[in-house]
Parts: sequence; C-alpha cells; structure tokens
Amino acid sequence: MYHLLIVDDEMHVIEGVKSDLDLAKNEISELYTAYNIRQAKAIFAEHRIDILFCDIEMPQGSGLELLAWVRENHLETEVIFLTAHADFKYAKQAIQLGSLAYLIKPALVDGLEEVLTNAKQKISRHSELHRVNLLWTQNHHLIEERFWKDLLDQTIPSHEKEIREIATQRNFLYSETMTFLPVLISVQRWHQEFSMRDEKNLEYALKNSAKELIVQQVTSGQIIPIDRGQILVILYFETYTDELMEKLIRSCEDYIESCNHYFYCDLCCYLGTDGYLHEVLPIVQELIALDTNNVAFNNKVFPLNRKAVSSVQIQLPDMTVWSAMLKKGTKEQVVAEAAEFLENLVQTEELNANLLRQFYENFLQMTYFVLNLKGIQAHQLFCDEISLSLSGKATRSVTDLLAWIRHTVVKAMDQAEAVEQGTSVIASVKQYIAVHLDQAELSREDLAEHVYLHPDYLSRFFKKETGMSISDYLLQERVNLAKQLLCKSNMSIGSIAFSVGYSNFSHFSKMFKKVTNLNPNDYRQQHG
Repeated sequence: MYHLLIVDDEMHVIEGVKSDLDLAKNEISELYTAYNIRQAKAIFAEHRIDILFCDIEMPQGSGLELLAWVRENHLETEVIFLTAHADFKYAKQAIQLGSLAYLIKPALVDGLEEVLTNAKQKISRHSELHRVNLLWTQNHHLIEERFWKDLLDQTIPSHEKEIREIATQRNFLYSETMTFLPVLISVQRWHQEFSMRDEKNLEYALKNSAKELIVQQVTSGQIIPIDRGQILVILYFETYTDELMEKLIRSCEDYIESCNHYFYCDLCCYLGTDGYLHEVLPIVQELIALDTNNVAFNNKVFPLNRKAVSSVQIQLPDMTVWSAMLKKGTKEQVVAEAAEFLENLVQTEELNANLLRQFYENFLQMTYFVLNLKGIQAHQLFCDEISLSLSGKATRSVTDLLAWIRHTVVKAMDQAEAVEQGTSVIASVKQYIAVHLDQAELSREDLAEHVYLHPDYLSRFFKKETGMSISDYLLQERVNLAKQLLCKSNMSIGSIAFSVGYSNFSHFSKMFKKVTNLNPNDYRQQHG
C-alpha cells in the first residue's frame, strides 16, 4: 500500500482528483492534501510520502521548487506534475529536475491511474537494500561536495599532505595517479527578468544539465555551485589525454547551445588544466580571473591559456572631445565613437575588466561634467530604477556598458535640451506648483528636484523666463486660488487658507492683503 500527497492551491482540483481515484483499487492506503509548499513540507515531516501529485504555479512557491526540495530530502518519492500549463519550458525543467510525468489539467481517470501504476512499479523495483544504497550514495555525494567547498574556500590547508589526510578522514577516496580538471560555468546574463526563486530553479536545472551533458559525456566528477550564476565542475581522470580535452570542448559547446535554448541565458565555460588534488585551487582561481576579465565574449568555451599578461599599454580616448560634442548636443556621434573604440578593443583581445571599469569611470565623469555645466543634478536624473540597474551592470561586459552609455547619453541630452528650450521646464515647474499648492512646505528645492536642476540655477532660470521669482509666483498662485474659493464657494476662510498651503490663519490674511490690499473677509464681501 502507498501514501499519496496532492499539492494544489485550487481546492476544486484536489477534490476532483480525490473523487476520480478509487483508492483501494490503486493501492492507496493514505491520501494527504496540501495547498502550498509550506503545508506539503509539514506533511513530509510527519508522514512517509511515496507519490506526489503537484501543480507548477502556486502563490507561496512553485512546484519546481518543491520538486528540488524533495530531490534533496526525499529521494524515494516519485513526483508527478498535474498542471494547466502546456508550456514546453515547464515540461523541460520538470524532466531536468527529475519528475516522473507531466500531466495537463484536467487529467482523465485513465491517465491518472496509468501514471500511478508507473510510479508504483518504479517504487517496487527498489528493494530495501537498494534504498539504503541510494541514501548512502546521496550522503557520500554531499560529503564529497562539502570537501570540495572547504578546499576552494581554503578552510582546508593547501598543503598536499594535509589535503590528503583530510580527504581520507572524510572518506573521499581516490588513487594517487588520479588527476582533476576544473570547469567553471558562468552565467553572463538572463534573457528575461526572473525572480530570485526562478533563477534558483533555473540554476538547479543548469547544474543537472551540466551533469548530463558534460560530466557523463566525458568521465566522472562532481558539480559544485560556488556563487550566484557560477557552477564549478570537477572532472576526475585516471588517464588524461588530448582526445578527452577535445571531447570536453565539444560537450561544453553542446551544453552552451542547450542552455541558450532551454534556460534563457548566455554563459561561458572556462576549462582548466588537469592537476593533482593539491593543484586544483590555483587552477580554479585562474578560471575565476579569466571569467572576471571576459568582458567581451558570450557563449564561448575558453580553455585555460597560461600565456603571459600582455604588456601593451592601452590608451583610453581623450573624452574632452566627446565632452565638447555633448555640449553641442551631438549625442549619436558620441555613442557611435564610444562603441567603435570598445569594439576595436574586442577585436584586439586586449580588453579586460580593469580597462572596462576605467573607461566607464571616465565616461561617467565626462557626462556629469557636462550636466553640471548645464545646471542639471545628475544624481537626481539617474536615480530611477532603469538607470540604477544599467549602471550596476555596466562594467560586467561590453554589451552592458554600451547599453548604459546609450541610456545615459540619451537621458542626459534630452534633459539638457529641455532645459535649453526653457518652456517645457517652466511649464513643468508651474504644473508642479499648481498640483502642490496645498503643501505649506513646498520649496524651491522640491521644484529643482522635480526638473533635475540645481536650486540656484532654477531660481535664476525661472526669473529670466517669467520675470518673477519662484517665491513671488508661488504667492501669486496661492492668492489667485484663494480668490476663486472666496468668491465661488462657501468654505470657511480657515479652510481656504489650509487649501492653499497656509496652516496659520493670520499669516494667510497678511499675505493675502499684501497682494490684494484687502483682508480675505472684505474681499469675499466685495466680490462674492
């Protein structure tokens, strides 16, 4: 007899499956239900679950996330997805994560019974001894992974003798002739915006695919996630040959192509050289440095090249010329020249992360200098979410840097043109004042921030364009609105004062009389 758990956030789906299934006929002795991942994990903690029916999309966590957890904690459970999503990408991920079947709602009774039969047959093929062996293998895998993480984190001393002793203590057994070859897989960018949870699911799928398409195609090995978007593959060799390296390169190329297609990302594979256990750490460090300095190429395989660092001194462009061009508003030419310079560096293969950062910092300084000359507050102009995101990624690659340059130049020059035209800036300030007249604390700093200008610059500019200071215009607009309310409404004078930004009645009366030569009550009597 088997224990079945159904997880779905829709109650009618769960009740439908329960009513369709003949529990006795299908040898189900216990049937549990849950409406989210939290409830499902609680049931796993209390009961043995042989078969799991699960939806894909649920409010508090996806079925793929639950499957990943089950695979880590309950290897004996067979998982069957029952979902309304007939999307191949979900099915592909489900298979990569190790599900038994993928059914589309509403599933017919025959279909449910068929997958239950398959699940029971698969479970019955595993004897108790085999279950124990599976658990031992899983634990051994985790112990081995922990060993590699400690070695890479340098928790384990880097001396050959000490490494060998700790490996023996942890039951990580290997022959003295065995060598190890690290492969660093690094995601450069996702083609879509994903939540952190979705990224974790995709990275889990990347890890499983690396096992299938790289490790199992070449030799045996271990896969270790080392950072967000980075996976390290350690391949084990009893006898390493050049032919195996060629096979590894082809396997990595196939892996990259598969990930592009199914997992919506660009990535690169960096292949180390084979070495003994105590030589792995420095090889991995070289691979990480290689990835850091790869700011130009996507979806490529890079065998580790131990060539000397180039002594060629790259001369960064004189951005004084670009600064003069930006002052004149020739933004397209500046972007084109920046792109040409970077693309030429890519062709010479002399571009690295440090040089890219220097270029970024010089370009940023040049842009801010031009904006400052035009009285524009750069830190306010570029505080929006898109600008911050592009800036954060700008030094990762040439592609990211060019995206940031285009965005920055267009946004900066559009604002500069708006300031020079004047009318749109003044209109924006006047509109902002009209909307916020009821705010007693409305200041020129608030107005300057609204149009990305320095307060002093805005004050001079506003008076030049309108013939009056900001404070005088603000007073005029408040009094004009108060006049209309006094004449056309029955509001009390105290309420009118509050509506035009005055919390103090006597101060309102004083400012009103200053403009109209009448106090508010007399004005209402004469014009009401």
